[in-house]
Amino acid sequence: MARRRKILDASPSSSIRQKAYLCIHRKIAEGELKAGDAILELNLAKELGSSRTPIREAISQLIAEGLLEQNPGGGIFVVQFTREDVLDLCELREALETYALSKVARLGLMRPSDRDRLQKLVDAILLLKNELQKAGETALNAEQMRRFIAADFSFHALLLGLSQNARIHKAVIETRLLMRIFSMRRSGHNSADLERIQQQHKDLLDAIERGDVPETTRIISEHLQESQRERLREFDQYKREASIKNSIPAFLAMYQPLEL
Repeated sequence: MARRRKILDASPSSSIRQKAYLCIHRKIAEGELKAGDAILELNLAKELGSSRTPIREAISQLIAEGLLEQNPGGGIFVVQFTREDVLDLCELREALETYALSKVARLGLMRPSDRDRLQKLVDAILLLKNELQKAGETALNAEQMRRFIAADFSFHALLLGLSQNARIHKAVIETRLLMRIFSMRRSGHNSADLERIQQQHKDLLDAIERGDVPETTRIISEHLQESQRERLREFDQYKREASIKNSIPAFLAMYQPLEL
């Protein structure tokens, strides 16, 4: 009876901690919280209508997972990467995802119902391309980019799930979330980008369905290496912009008028 009471007493706190964890997770995934942004326990506690204890526990979990970091002064911030960190994450994703999808092709783990779901996600990218061309715009807007990212993320996550390796699936999803801290900064894809990605996804599905392991490996490797180059360009642009922004106050201070 005492054990049952202990479990029941712990449930509300555990539920609030999980809610806080998912709240911060979502803010990072959707770009509301960006690299270097501060995490304020009090604000989150007010937002969720809870005490600060479960918020603090959720933050500790996210620090352990590498999404947040604590600076020497005690503040909590969304993690900031070096260029080497970005490269390491991209290479990790390529190694794990290439292995997982090759396994799906080799063992014939994709069922017709899986193929249908994946094809809908491929078609969602084609729909965005058609929307873009019909509107006469050169690039996706923010709302359309969110739809693209959701379709792309779901496509890769579903394929990974078919590999029947929960640890690889979890590792790649967490890696993609870490990368998204920077990828939310990018400008919208243009029509050529969407056509290329849609074709790569379609070709990948066809190769897996045929059980063609070498072709599956080639397509996913090339696809992820393109993504790596894009992430590195984004990171370099982000660092250049940050450097310029930080240098402006010092530059202006050099040219303050002299007091008479």
